[in-house]
Amino acid sequence: MKKTYQYLSVIVSSMLLLGACGDKQSPGLEYMPDMYRTPAVVAYSPSHITKDSVSALAPVAGTVARGQYVDFIYPNTNEGYEAAGLELKNPFQPTVENMERGKTEFDTYCIHCHGEKGDGKGWLKIKGDPFPVPSYTSAAIKDLPDGKMFFSITYGKNLMGSHAAQVSADDRWKIILYINHLQGDEPGAVVADSSATAQNK
Repeated sequence: MKKTYQYLSVIVSSMLLLGACGDKQSPGLEYMPDMYRTPAVVAYSPSHITKDSVSALAPVAGTVARGQYVDFIYPNTNEGYEAAGLELKNPFQPTVENMERGKTEFDTYCIHCHGEKGDGKGWLKIKGDPFPVPSYTSAAIKDLPDGKMFFSITYGKNLMGSHAAQVSADDRWKIILYINHLQGDEPGAVVADSSATAQNK
């Protein structure tokens, strides 16, 4: 009987040792692994799923990415800039909700250069940045059409780079609402109805 226990101990110990020599990442026996181990594809790596072996597929024709402005068809040229100024109109009303959103986005992406009051005296200028930042109340900017502002935020203008990747199309329009307010729009222009939404996103 004692030898039997000794044999069993040797067998169990051997099994444990052999088991420890296997793949440490393996979970062992699995029941229906295909139910919870989906075929993940590493971005930009070759794929055996598609015919051309490309894993990063192009968007389906006719689809629009979230936040993309469908009707913004103006090229990044002087002609496109002028056309946007003539044809683009802000689809949002200056409601309390929209103005608050515009201020939040302005404080996040614009205030460091353009300043809290839109006077071009942001903290970058205060810290000695030598590059000029236009004031929203200057003669050149005061009556700038909303379409040109939207164009400038989308593509960038002069020393300002594009903010299209950081700010959605809707929020660009709301920032412009807030800029209009800084330019001297009457506070009474902020209406209570916050149901207006943009048709083009």
